[in-house]
Amino acid sequence: MPDSTPFADDTATLLHRCAHGDRSAFRMLYDRCGAKLHGVALRITRQASLAADATQEAFVQVWQQAHRFDPERGSADAFLVTLVRYRALDIVRRTSREISGYEGEEQEDESPDALSRLVSSSEGVALKRCLERLETDRRKMVMMAFVDGLSHSDLAQKLSMPLGTVKSAIRRSLLSLRECLAA
Repeated sequence: MPDSTPFADDTATLLHRCAHGDRSAFRMLYDRCGAKLHGVALRITRQASLAADATQEAFVQVWQQAHRFDPERGSADAFLVTLVRYRALDIVRRTSREISGYEGEEQEDESPDALSRLVSSSEGVALKRCLERLETDRRKMVMMAFVDGLSHSDLAQKLSMPLGTVKSAIRRSLLSLRECLAA
């Protein structure tokens, strides 16, 4: 598919092209989404080197499994964010087991966080509007899970709530967000 098509830079189209082995599409996808995905990973890992590892692992997974993207199940950007989120969570779990008891020196991240960059896009503005419509507690849970990278178990423990309650609240919140974004 030539790059002059109207959707040549559309993330879903780039994923589709990657699924067919198109290296130039993969490079465009990386150029377009790499910084944002690194920001998501950095927010979760809180270490630049771990965030870089998570981002790399996510892009390797994209190259190997781009065919798994289904536009009927969600947006291409959400697919990519989900991949990097899971890679970052895996790395955090893995490193916490490897270096138990070690507390690295905390450093403030001087780059704009992923949420700030997201809000600057039209999709981000719509997401922010929809998030503001959620009840405060549910919005807080969604943000802690998807921005801070806490697992459902971590959330349940931190909020002193049953795991099932946390899972169902997040699920209901995501469904509400999907309806709001579709409107």
